[in-house]
Amino acid sequence: MPSTADTNRPTDLLMGHEEKPEGSFLRRLSAEDWRFLLQDDLRGRSFGQDEYLPMGSEDRNVYMIWDGVVRQDRFPLGDWAGAPTVTRFRGGGQLVGEAKLITSDSAVRTRCLTRTVVIPCRAHRFNVLLGGRPKIRRALLRSLEDRNRTDELVYTLTTRPPLERTSRLLAHLADTAGSPDPRTGSTAITITGPGQKDIAAALQLAVSTTENALRTLRYHGIVEARYRRFLVHDVDALRHLADAV
Repeated sequence: MPSTADTNRPTDLLMGHEEKPEGSFLRRLSAEDWRFLLQDDLRGRSFGQDEYLPMGSEDRNVYMIWDGVVRQDRFPLGDWAGAPTVTRFRGGGQLVGEAKLITSDSAVRTRCLTRTVVIPCRAHRFNVLLGGRPKIRRALLRSLEDRNRTDELVYTLTTRPPLERTSRLLAHLADTAGSPDPRTGSTAITITGPGQKDIAAALQLAVSTTENALRTLRYHGIVEARYRRFLVHDVDALRHLADAV
């Protein structure tokens, strides 16, 4: 359970949904549809770094991520020691727990890599909202399709070289979870939360292989890797390198 939880209404504190990353659910909502959701007395909740969202089989909520980055682990063969996992990162503007809209027994281990603010909504109530508001339903479906297509490009190209895959993931995180570095303004992007082990898990690479790829990026002056933080000096160069490998 989270050590601290805020229950401030989004209408009071959480404004600016249109500034969320391109293609995300919240970004796709019109101002009118956003106001419609907020009228349902939705409230924001804050979780600290390394705390887990309560997304077990007993939970009945979907969660809109307002701020922060989470790591989601699924266990397609069962959750046991050493079981293979499918790891994804989700950031601001995304809706997670969407399987709860279809079935109640979905469970995804979701750890907050940074302080994370989410907006929970009962899955049953969210289905009612979607049924009465086709534009919101369309925004959700389009965001999930965008996410699936991005996942294919970022996470599933296992036959591509590790340097390309690492570069693609870091460029994706810079777009969806990065912020301008305060020392250099908009010329550099800081990605806070994921560590090298998280990157390796998401790409299903050995940690040493991921470290070698990051070393190459550092050699080219594109990326600096720090503790649970990556500083991307040139996102365009990162994308170009990913396409050129």
